[in-house]
Amino acid sequence: MRQLRLAKDAMDRDWADPDLDLGAVAAHAGYSRYHFIRAFKTTYGETPGQYLTHRRIERAQEMLRTANLTVTEICHLVGFSSVGTFSARFKSSTGLTPSEYRTKHVGRGAALIPGCYAMLWAGGFRAVPDAGESNSEEAP
Repeated sequence: MRQLRLAKDAMDRDWADPDLDLGAVAAHAGYSRYHFIRAFKTTYGETPGQYLTHRRIERAQEMLRTANLTVTEICHLVGFSSVGTFSARFKSSTGLTPSEYRTKHVGRGAALIPGCYAMLWAGGFRAVPDAGESNSEEAP
């Protein structure tokens, strides 16, 4: 049980990482991939993939309600690599498309957070090294 909790904690911590895969999560638990799926489903009532999708959809719902970001930006911030897959899973989970969800829920509460702040907070901006800068580890 402890190993499963460690793996679940890893998914809770790294939910936005699009490279988070079943092999890496199973390794946190010290199980093979298939044994991990069975043990996780027995313990938590859903497969690791279903759990991770639910976590990502929850985060997307929050961002759609609170941040002034496009659906595509939110899709990538929550760890989906395909907008089509994101929209389909979002609709099957909530009954609404991401755009419909935003239209229905926006305006209930505080004003939307500007997208630039939301992207900065979520780590959406990646530092790109300047072509003129030299790598400090290189020899002169």
